[in-house]
Amino acid sequence: MSSPAEFYNSLPPVSKAYGTLCFLTTAAFQLNLFDLRTIVLLYQPVFTQFQVWRLFTNFFFLGKFSINFGIRLLMIARYGVQLEKGPFDKRTADFLWMMLFGAFFLLVLSAIPFFWSPFLGSSMVFMLLYLWSREFPTAQINIYGLVTLKAFYLPWAMLLLDTIFGSSIVPSLLGIVAGHLYYFLTVLHPLATGRNLLKTPTWVHKLVALLGWGVQSNSGVRPNSANTATGSVAFRGRSYRLDR
Repeated sequence: MSSPAEFYNSLPPVSKAYGTLCFLTTAAFQLNLFDLRTIVLLYQPVFTQFQVWRLFTNFFFLGKFSINFGIRLLMIARYGVQLEKGPFDKRTADFLWMMLFGAFFLLVLSAIPFFWSPFLGSSMVFMLLYLWSREFPTAQINIYGLVTLKAFYLPWAMLLLDTIFGSSIVPSLLGIVAGHLYYFLTVLHPLATGRNLLKTPTWVHKLVALLGWGVQSNSGVRPNSANTATGSVAFRGRSYRLDR
């Protein structure tokens, strides 16, 4: 049985980085190291006072330490990790681009007053959950030892639980919408037309190479001599998901 440190070190880079940032943000809040009002998603100070960090930091708060926070963090550790190690294996740049695209789309949706949410971390988690449910639709999931259902229905079951427990379903629903849009653009549309409308940009490949976060197996790859010692590579181009 692996130790917690070994488990943490075995996590793929993007899911590990995101989960760690979420945990540290909540821990810092619980220690009163910052005021939540400084990271909440408010568009007016972004444009009038150039507080652009709000566009990023709101994704890292999953709530106070609680059962709900623990569930959201475990969802990253399970569904995000399984996505990154499974369908996105050796496609780290694609996985990072998926999260960046999802974040951008969620910010656009949240600019609509009816859909606005102060923190979009739960929305990002539900996007990962939705994509996982589409990649592993027939997996059997047991919810709290009470109900067993196929993974395809899990996002909707979790949405129902949010309703039962009195939580707002808007953030979760936004995550499902963002996940479906990404899935449509990268899987359903290419399958129907042979055209990928959402290729991973070159700068994302370069960023992943700079961070030494993995190999993009479906790209033309060439080792970067300056980074070979650290395992970094330079990436060029990308094949869409039909080739995976």
